[in-house]
Amino acid sequence: MNNVRKQTPAIMLIIALVGFPQISESIFTPALPNISKLMLVSAKTSQLTMSSYFIGFAFGVLFWGRLSDYLGRRPAMILGIATYLIGNIGLLMSGNFNLFMTFRIVQAFGAASGSVITQTIMRESFSGIESEKIFAKVSAAMALSPALGPLLGGGILTYSKSYHSIFNLLIGMALILIIMVSIKLPETRVIRTNVKVVSWQSTAWQMVKSPKVWFFCLLISGINGILFSYYAEVPFIFEKHFGLTAFQYGWLGLIIGAASIVGAILTNHFASHTSPEKIVDLGLTISLAGTLIIFVTTNNLILFLVSVFITFIGINIVLPIALSRALIGFEDVIGTASGLLSFIYYLVISAFTYLMSYMHDGTAFSLPRYLLIIITLMISGRIIVIVINRRK
Repeated sequence: MNNVRKQTPAIMLIIALVGFPQISESIFTPALPNISKLMLVSAKTSQLTMSSYFIGFAFGVLFWGRLSDYLGRRPAMILGIATYLIGNIGLLMSGNFNLFMTFRIVQAFGAASGSVITQTIMRESFSGIESEKIFAKVSAAMALSPALGPLLGGGILTYSKSYHSIFNLLIGMALILIIMVSIKLPETRVIRTNVKVVSWQSTAWQMVKSPKVWFFCLLISGINGILFSYYAEVPFIFEKHFGLTAFQYGWLGLIIGAASIVGAILTNHFASHTSPEKIVDLGLTISLAGTLIIFVTTNNLILFLVSVFITFIGINIVLPIALSRALIGFEDVIGTASGLLSFIYYLVISAFTYLMSYMHDGTAFSLPRYLLIIITLMISGRIIVIVINRRK
């Protein structure tokens, strides 16, 4: 028996809540070369602000996912954004790189509430083909948000000449989000009676035993690893290899946003008459083709951007399917399951972004080499799932 009537949140509020962690991750990527110089650290060290973000994010999704099952989605979201606000204030006031990294983790820990709780709300509010279409729209926003980040960051740096102004903007955004959630976000948690409370250890064990969960976790990790490693690496490629300014780099980030929209449109088109497995295969094939083209286009900016566009169309075809289908069968513990899934894949994303910083060698070829490794891993995971299914 349900004691709380399920309500459906507005799609624009969902997009705002799932988008702000992505913007926060990428908005100061145009400032990485500047931060490297001002804080007297190497380019590789400055890129650790990306991998550290995902470490904080990983522990955040585990915490907020579990807390939302106890307190409810809206109270947990408000507490999470308040923590995110504290992190941004600390980043604004940090005077050295170690302190900066500490508050970067606090920022990420709080921002994680926007990801895990919003995805939990979506999974309990929508189902079936409708769920896949909603996730396609939100996945486009998730990819568009970090694409807008460099544009905003580059513009702020151009006119203010200081990366501190970026954190002033994020502080204002956090305050607005707290107000919006307090007024507009419905409580979607369904309180069930006569249902045995399942421990997180039991939920984790059920997830560990599921090849489907492992595969979709790999896809989500790989795609987000590609997305954020791209934003960590290309400022150096565009500045040193192609001679672009931070503001010009910011505008080029819209190409990733356009690719995410095209990917979402294609997923919406195929969802009604094509199996999810075939959609995933199509997306992985397109992304592999785009990556191979990047290897031969590093001396031409236009062709380089076209090949990147193709690669990101492919991964944005795959992402909505992975997000919508990863936790089918875990509806009664969806908050905890979402937190556990997100905890694992954000730890993997952190490792993937660290791999990008490790592979950074000052040339334009480090990016396509990295992309090839990650996409090959995802394709290998798909092959393993096919083999397992055939043996059943």
